[in-house]
Amino acid sequence: MQQSEKTKKIGVLLLNLGGPEKPEDVRPFLYNLFSDRQIIQLGPVLLQKPIAALIAYRRAPKSIANYQKIGGSSPIGRITSNQAEALARSLAGDGNFMVRPCMRYWHPFAEPVIREMIQAGVRELICLPLYPHYSKATSGSSFYDIELQNQRNGFHLPVREIRSWPTEAQYIKCLASRIHEGSSIFDEPVQIVYSAHSLPKKFIDEGDPYVRELKQTIAAVEQQTVKKGKLCYQSRSGPVQWLEPSTPDMLKQLAGQGCKNILMVPISFVSDHIETLYEIDMLYKEQAEGLGMRLESTRGLNDDPQFIGGLRNLVLSATTTPA
Repeated sequence: MQQSEKTKKIGVLLLNLGGPEKPEDVRPFLYNLFSDRQIIQLGPVLLQKPIAALIAYRRAPKSIANYQKIGGSSPIGRITSNQAEALARSLAGDGNFMVRPCMRYWHPFAEPVIREMIQAGVRELICLPLYPHYSKATSGSSFYDIELQNQRNGFHLPVREIRSWPTEAQYIKCLASRIHEGSSIFDEPVQIVYSAHSLPKKFIDEGDPYVRELKQTIAAVEQQTVKKGKLCYQSRSGPVQWLEPSTPDMLKQLAGQGCKNILMVPISFVSDHIETLYEIDMLYKEQAEGLGMRLESTRGLNDDPQFIGGLRNLVLSATTTPA
């Protein structure tokens, strides 16, 4: 980085979904989620928010019960804050960076985070999604929101977007290490299963690169582990056609083939939250047991130093591209 770049204060936004911090947050969190037409279009534009409010009302009790099983709240806010602090420390010798979490559907939202950065002297933003694989429903929605807040509030900061990073070297090494670690738990042969967050199939048909990038990650990981795995998709909801096979269907298929041991790798998740702590570690584990199989999962990447090193590399690479 040139000297002028080292003196300029750059804001790094770690983009994530966000999650409820207490039971009473669940309903408004779900409302924010289903209000986003980037994810799902609920009828005409004018009806999006009323329908979102109805869905949030109906789903909140079940969601609250699920969050209670993992401690009553989502850990994603705390973990993303830890990741931001670790990344800031790793960048300390590389320039003048300010790193903050920036959530799409819960606090801290983009507008107050960007405002805080401007008050601290930030002159440019780097948007780093904690989604390795691009989708308009995840990174795309956050990029849209940041640009909207940037213009609507008159901030007009230059923005560099790191769209995706499916083969970032340290991320791949971290996943491979987790797979080696998880495989060592078993005394018998184990089937690797990569579980990614599902998306409506329509997104892929319209050109979303999500599945292609997932496969790029898996290919890079398998080059290091020399262990073949199967890809499936979890967390589907709603009456649209979703990516297949679903994770529950994959478990049934493997049981039918006589599989006895599964190591599940949450391939599209870089931190622990309800999809890993409840869906994988409880729901799918229980399903696997009922099918006569043992299921274990790899540990979340969270603030693993190697993973944080990968995020650092992404930020430094972004500083060399035009905003």
